[in-house]
Amino acid sequence: MKPLIADTSTAIQFLLASRQSEIAALRRLLQTGELVGAVSQLVHMLQRERGVANIYLCSGLNADALDKPARNAAAAERDVLRLLGRADEANPPASDSRRLGRTAAVLFALGRLPALRRQIRQAEINPSQATEIFNAVMRSLLALVFEAADTAAEPAVSRALIAMFSFMQGKELAGQERALVAAAFASRAFSDAVRQQSLDLIDGQERCFATFSEFSDPLNLQRWREMAIDGDADVERLRRIALTDNTVTDCSLRWYEVTTRRIDLMKRVEDGLAAFLMQICRAGIGTAEDANGGDRPGDAALEALLTRQMGEPADYSVFVAAAGPGEVAEPLSNNGLSPRLGRSVLSIVGQQSRRVRDLAEELAHLRATLNDRRQIDDAKLLLMRHRRLSEEEAYNCLRRMAMNQNKKLVEVAAAILAVEEVLTDRP
Repeated sequence: MKPLIADTSTAIQFLLASRQSEIAALRRLLQTGELVGAVSQLVHMLQRERGVANIYLCSGLNADALDKPARNAAAAERDVLRLLGRADEANPPASDSRRLGRTAAVLFALGRLPALRRQIRQAEINPSQATEIFNAVMRSLLALVFEAADTAAEPAVSRALIAMFSFMQGKELAGQERALVAAAFASRAFSDAVRQQSLDLIDGQERCFATFSEFSDPLNLQRWREMAIDGDADVERLRRIALTDNTVTDCSLRWYEVTTRRIDLMKRVEDGLAAFLMQICRAGIGTAEDANGGDRPGDAALEALLTRQMGEPADYSVFVAAAGPGEVAEPLSNNGLSPRLGRSVLSIVGQQSRRVRDLAEELAHLRATLNDRRQIDDAKLLLMRHRRLSEEEAYNCLRRMAMNQNKKLVEVAAAILAVEEVLTDRP
């Protein structure tokens, strides 16, 4: 390998390589944005299928009602698989083991759907079992979006992905509430456990939408606020019946209708978030390409200079600005760049360094938010596995421990994970 030479020519090469790498990363993010949009559509279709399946299993709805939701979900699944395959072609397997692990989980989960659909149609599975399988598929898909948010290198893209992940998670909890309450209405039986689970799902939605509101762009946040104001009256009325009425009538179809309308409105916001994600990826690519192109004389000169210098000895000067009044700016050597271009190089390198520092600071904040979420999720899974709790029960257990100990939720989660690590390492 040819050794590096510490001179202006080499610096320019690395500067240009940095910009080209930035463009390549943004193109990968654009591809990720397409995948996230497809995942969003698949989750939406599976949410519909889950709701119809629950009503079918509880009330004997005509089996033909299962056909359209299953076809729509299968079509959305094909799009996700196509984009996942394309992502693997663009990213070598060794470059991202976590993403590949998430992809494997998605493929395994999706592979369970054909058997599940046969069991539902033949009434060989009960509503809670079917719901749990649908929920597991949705969790694997949302984890793929979470991974995309955690690995994005652009803060603006990370914010958009976090907003979208949080909104998708809140919408999924709304879908779980739709399925749970529809089944209870259809069976005309609301146990205390079902009512508590419903309350937990409502609370979970509020938390997810609060995180979305923190990271969302203004336009999609406004859309959500308008939807939340206008779209929840019928849902709230039926929620009150479900949570308080001891003589429950079969409102399953009405409940499914109004909650589907609400979730379809959420899908519009979700589509807006996907469009915004694509927009900022494309804008970032355009900005980086412009900066790397020839619209500004300084950058054009850098490109031309790099081309001329290929294969030639590097002996170019960088002019340093005068330190004070009356002093003369002098070059470090006397062959090559003009004073103006020399200052342009220093200016661009300085701007790039400041930009990298600012990006690193913002990314550190975003990564901290995601790390907190991951620790809480990991602690929930631990409780679910060891104490056989549902996801909502595990979260409530964490929350009670945090309140009793006067600690933050993430601190309790970290403590649980640390204890598990110690116990696992014991001989």
